[in-house]
Amino acid sequence: MSDPRARRAWCLYDWANSAFATTIMAALFPPFFRELAISAGVEAADATALWGYVTAAALTLVAISAPILGAVADLKGGRKRFLAFFAGLGILMTALFATLGGDSWRAAAMLFIGANVGFAASIIFYESLLPSLAQGADMDRLSTRAYGLGYGGGGLLLIINLMWVLHPEWFAMPDRGFAVRASFVSVAVWWGVFSIPLLRHVPEPKAAADGTDQSRSVWDGFRRLGRTFREIRRYRALSVMLAAYWIYNDGIGTIVKMATAYGSEMGIGMTDLIGALVLTQLVGIPCSLAFGRLAGRIGPRPAIMAALVVYAAISVGGYFMATALHFYILAGLVGTVQGGAQALSRSLFASMVPRHRSAEFFGFYSTSGKLAGIAGPLIFGVVSQLTGTGRLGIVALVVFFLAGGWLLSRVDVAAGQAAARAAEASETAGGPGLESG
Repeated sequence: MSDPRARRAWCLYDWANSAFATTIMAALFPPFFRELAISAGVEAADATALWGYVTAAALTLVAISAPILGAVADLKGGRKRFLAFFAGLGILMTALFATLGGDSWRAAAMLFIGANVGFAASIIFYESLLPSLAQGADMDRLSTRAYGLGYGGGGLLLIINLMWVLHPEWFAMPDRGFAVRASFVSVAVWWGVFSIPLLRHVPEPKAAADGTDQSRSVWDGFRRLGRTFREIRRYRALSVMLAAYWIYNDGIGTIVKMATAYGSEMGIGMTDLIGALVLTQLVGIPCSLAFGRLAGRIGPRPAIMAALVVYAAISVGGYFMATALHFYILAGLVGTVQGGAQALSRSLFASMVPRHRSAEFFGFYSTSGKLAGIAGPLIFGVVSQLTGTGRLGIVALVVFFLAGGWLLSRVDVAAGQAAARAAEASETAGGPGLESG
């Protein structure tokens, strides 16, 4: 077992970056962006659709770069260095949100794309450290513990930001607009401060190659990317897992990113939008930990499939949403399954990845989520524009959960884990690796 301090420091990065996921991506920035777009003369439904397109553009950039970044990190090492760079990019862009105002939705879109690239790319390298910190069932527990901590951190800052926005006069702030911008800055500070323990205490895994020509690292990354595209298909169980995750995570991500924009379109006020998301965080803390225990009893795959059934029900329920109470109910249901589904997906994938290629393969994992995740926001945006409402866009997401769950049921987990361990043994012995599953 690895150093407990390193494990705690790794988990704390979830506490750090979840502030961006909650306050920025889920709560304040989507309706803030819609207001900027509407101020520029964009129709309400089109403003919601525009947010979907901006989100899709950000995900596209991450999807293109993720496998290359992972391959370079495996070849040359420095996963923590890459993590620090991209986290720094996200933190800087987030702080610059405070400069936005009026009808500057185009500047807002560019800053959000940059911040989201930093956020998502940093997570590639964060997650690639997991196989060096835990193995087997312990990986499920560590992964869900981090998600639970993330709910706590993101939820705590979201509550603070909610108080600022609702009662700016209590904190000597002139108005709500100032409070929203102060919240953006608070996310940047929170993210930066709580990233320090990981950078200090989590050890850097060994690189897969000892090359010293740094000028060739990007070219090496491209070459290895091509090799990985050919060889990852030989890890058959892992490939099926990636495809399943590709599909169902698109639905999960779209719900998270579009919830407050959709709720705002339905006439739900900012207070209820943020309050419901706080409820999601509070419910998510114990439920993420409970999913870790559930996975210990029935296995991670059945636990993920149970979460997908709940998500399908949420999609159908979203079509009929009409009041703030409905939004609170759906937000509570999301909290019961969101952390568990994503944490167990991460640990299940990690259990089938050879540790000496974890950054490269987590680049593919991120690509699967981000590239497929482009479809959900795009579909939501197109349907919203064609129908003049986001209701049909929400209910359409049920297809992602049903199809992804069916494909997940086809994953041979034991074979995938055996293939990964065989590849590790061959790497240690100096052989070419056994890459089948």
